[in-house]
Amino acid sequence: MQEQALVIALVGVLGIGAQWLAWRTGWPAIVLMLAAGFLAGPGAEFAFGSSLFDPEHAFGDLLEPMVAIGVALILFEGGLSLNYKELRHAGDGVIRLVLLGVPLGWFFGAMAAHHIAQLDWPVAVLFGGILVVTGPTVVMPLLRQSSVKTRPAAILKWEAIVNDPIGALCAVIAFEYFRKSAELPDATLMQVVPPMIIAAIIAGLIGYAAARAIAWAFPRGAVPEYLKVPVLLATVIAVFVLSNQIEHEAGLVAVTVMGIALANMNVSSLRSIHPFKQNIAVILVSGIFILLSASLDIAELKPLNWYIAAFLFALLFLVRPATILLSLAFSTVPWNERLFLAWIAPRGIVLVAISGLFALRLTELGYADGNILIGLSFAVVVATIMAHGFTVDLVARWLKIKGDTRPGLLIVGSSRWSIQLAEHLQTLKTPVMIVDSSWERLAPARTRGLPFYHGEILNEATEHNLDLAAYQSLIAVTDNEAYNALVCNEFAHEIGRDSVYQLGETVDHDDKKALPPSLRGRALFESGFGVNDVKQRQTDGWVFRKTTLSEEFSFEDAQAVLPEESHRLLVLRASGTMRFFSHAARPEPRAGDTIITFSPPKEEGALKDTARRKAAKPQTT
Repeated sequence: MQEQALVIALVGVLGIGAQWLAWRTGWPAIVLMLAAGFLAGPGAEFAFGSSLFDPEHAFGDLLEPMVAIGVALILFEGGLSLNYKELRHAGDGVIRLVLLGVPLGWFFGAMAAHHIAQLDWPVAVLFGGILVVTGPTVVMPLLRQSSVKTRPAAILKWEAIVNDPIGALCAVIAFEYFRKSAELPDATLMQVVPPMIIAAIIAGLIGYAAARAIAWAFPRGAVPEYLKVPVLLATVIAVFVLSNQIEHEAGLVAVTVMGIALANMNVSSLRSIHPFKQNIAVILVSGIFILLSASLDIAELKPLNWYIAAFLFALLFLVRPATILLSLAFSTVPWNERLFLAWIAPRGIVLVAISGLFALRLTELGYADGNILIGLSFAVVVATIMAHGFTVDLVARWLKIKGDTRPGLLIVGSSRWSIQLAEHLQTLKTPVMIVDSSWERLAPARTRGLPFYHGEILNEATEHNLDLAAYQSLIAVTDNEAYNALVCNEFAHEIGRDSVYQLGETVDHDDKKALPPSLRGRALFESGFGVNDVKQRQTDGWVFRKTTLSEEFSFEDAQAVLPEESHRLLVLRASGTMRFFSHAARPEPRAGDTIITFSPPKEEGALKDTARRKAAKPQTT
């Protein structure tokens, strides 16, 4: 028991530590987790003669059910991301990649796995099904890194979301077919396939019934708020185990259907569990990845080194391009975007998790090649992430589908103050978007040609129509400070708690009538100007000024030039990164930065006199 506790602690430290390091460095988390598990397992064994831990020795027969339940929860979480309303906005490209791309990708992948990687047909067919997945956990960071245009980015995103559960189902179908064939060698096709289809339908109905029960119980208060997450978690595991009693691996079908069904039932109570859903996914991904990578047996891959290298080459340059180009033939997707889609297909955790699960199952059925599936899946993950991660920006630029690479600002609330700020940022080539539910309030923004979105920012439809990936920060500057706090609290999880700001005074912790800081965005300006403060100062003629620093014109020079009453709002780095001044953060401006201040009116001549006295030439407007 002591050994198991130490292994669990070490897995947690390595997995979460790798994800934290990925956040700090911007490197792919999946590669760092692979490196951490490899170093703790076969790497340590090669260097020191003994690995830090051996998952199979520590957990024994428990390892397989642990991995199986983890995969089930990951697939359920992936199903929760598949909302048909959002899918409709992705266009016919995604539909083609699902209806045509999945069978084509399965066929080409299986052929390459058998003829090039030299896998047995059953193992090759199963692995070919798993290869249709890409994975939003690796696709989304890649798209943010390269700032691809909206349409190809949307197609890649939704292909990843939709094909994750579909790839799992392909693997389940293949495994169940070969398992039944092994059990009944003399059985005909009609004796094997219909029972498998019936079991899958029953499992799907169980998952759907469980989703219906949750959708009925949660909004009606049948489950208290503090028990909703535990009840949902227990229900998913129960559905998985129950369905597996009907047919092996039918549980994966059931939990996938349950997740997809819940995602499309508009259960408002599920919004509160989204943070937990993502947290449990991070923990499971970290744990499974470390356990599987630490279990790698390099000796099993050595005889296949050349075969694996040739297979990876075929996967990158033959299988994926053929799948995409055939699927999108005669479609409305332009050729440059088709070529981009044909190249970009990084694989992620679902590929490794499902491969790890079925590798254990295939070994039990007597397929020796099942042992190399884990190592082969890791090779695919590393090859695709390295190949696509290092070239995505270059290929997007070469094919002329680069979007705006500078971080943008989302402004909630159209007013004279926010419009003036947006105009200043536009002159500095910073993307902005003004969001307001009032067409009348948006009129000045429209007449000035500023980008705008007419709609309620908190409405679910906004998530479908407004791509938030381009915006680094959000500021809520409506007339209602409570509404500003609500907006910031809603988007803090998606954009980042440190990147949502609002007009409003800093919070007095002893004031029982004030909103707590945990429900608010950071207060704009060091003084925490409120809505009324901004309105009054604008009435008095206050304006925005932008001042660019240089080696000759320092921050101290800028402070001397600007009116003493000026309040610094943000620093814009040369790279486009924004850093706001608030009660909790005071960024340090440096040469090349542009400072935007909110300042009282001042005579232009006085500014010039001050500049001459400082013997510098400030760029202040």
